[in-house]
Amino acid sequence: MPDETVLVTASAAVTARGSSFYMALRILPREQREAMFQVYAFCRAVDDIADRDGPRPDRVAGLARWRRDIAGLYLGRDIPVHLAGLAPVIRRFGLDQADFDAIIDGMVMDAERDIRAPDWSTLDLYCDRVASAVGRLSVRIFGVPEEPARALAHDLGRALQLTNILRDLDEDAAIGRLYLPRETLAGAGITDTEPSAAVLHPNIAAACAPLAHRAREHFARAASIMDGCRRAVVRSPRLMATVYAAILDGIEQRGSAPPRQPVRLAKAKLLLAVLRHRVF
Repeated sequence: MPDETVLVTASAAVTARGSSFYMALRILPREQREAMFQVYAFCRAVDDIADRDGPRPDRVAGLARWRRDIAGLYLGRDIPVHLAGLAPVIRRFGLDQADFDAIIDGMVMDAERDIRAPDWSTLDLYCDRVASAVGRLSVRIFGVPEEPARALAHDLGRALQLTNILRDLDEDAAIGRLYLPRETLAGAGITDTEPSAAVLHPNIAAACAPLAHRAREHFARAASIMDGCRRAVVRSPRLMATVYAAILDGIEQRGSAPPRQPVRLAKAKLLLAVLRHRVF
């Protein structure tokens, strides 16, 4: 049985992950909020396996155990204690096993080897697995209608993940990862894909710019989709989009050339965004 995280402590896991997501979930009605805590705690558990130290085969094996346990829920097997909170959420909201599997697939991409300068296609697949698949689970819980739900998950998931990549350049490089696509690196004249060298290259800003542009396009499409939905069902994703778009603004205002100071949303601005989306 996996012992990495017991999902009944879901709210604590989400709080630890980051205040912006926590606040975006806190504005949901209780049943939806608790369901999202369970989904994000699952994501935290498998992400921790992918990122921890230790032999890669052990990490991959740990992820395989989670995959088997998730499959067991859908096959009607006895529910293990670490999934006791997630099992009723899957039933209540009709969550798709394929999306849980996709999230694990994304974690396997990180666990098997350090991602370094993937091509755009591979990066997009990674974003789909680690972000848009989470979105596909989330929109079901939010109650977004089927037709716009998948498109919203596609665009908002990618917008958030591309923003994460730009925000976390130095943090990722410190653990041997470089998510910037090889095409943008080559276009900026960066041939060394060793992470710590690449992120210190004087042309790194030119390699980052296409990701920021693509993230903006995804944010715009996500906003258009949400404009066509009832306000009540998109309050939480709107808040996530608002917060992350502000982070992207901060990254672009700071610039991507080294040395880079961390970009964080001021607490006052975050609280203002929460109040805006809670009320309107």
